[in-house]
Amino acid sequence: MISRAAHLENAASRPGSVGRAAVAGLVGTLALAGLTLPALAADPGKLGRASAVKAVTDCRAISDPAARLACYDQATAALDVAEAKGDVVIVDREQVKQARQAAFGFNFRLPSFMTQGEPPEVLSRLSTTVASARQDPRGRWTITLQDGAVWRQIDTEKLRRAPTPGTVAELRTAALGSFFMKIEGLGVIRAKREN
Repeated sequence: MISRAAHLENAASRPGSVGRAAVAGLVGTLALAGLTLPALAADPGKLGRASAVKAVTDCRAISDPAARLACYDQATAALDVAEAKGDVVIVDREQVKQARQAAFGFNFRLPSFMTQGEPPEVLSRLSTTVASARQDPRGRWTITLQDGAVWRQIDTEKLRRAPTPGTVAELRTAALGSFFMKIEGLGVIRAKREN
């Protein structure tokens, strides 16, 4: 049972907290389970259902109504405890979408057990706002966005002035793993995500 993927679920509900730590946590959890992302991509059924979830669905096979109800009561109570302890993580499609958006800028695909084999949603643009910006001695910008993502300028283009908190920033994919960041009214720079 993959249980500590809670990093993504929890991070999806807290703006600014998904980053390398969440990705590393998920990959570490998979490694402890003896699984790798390529192995999961090749055989998404390898994980199966979490035992706490399987116990709930197994109750359907019981024909006696009283015994089936008792089975459901026991299995759902165990599932509730497992979720509260973080042994089981339940995410809905909206939370998966939020995790994809939070991972924008990383070369990372969510494992198939989180997407149920659906084709990956390709996210090529993201609109957000600037939280802070600082310029290094060489004139290149490091911009922190409202979700906590930190982007570093990798070209030498100049912005008209310093980006201020609340300024709209639009990111879109560019070549060779970089991204264009268009900062409202200030210009466009090429950037790469740092965290």
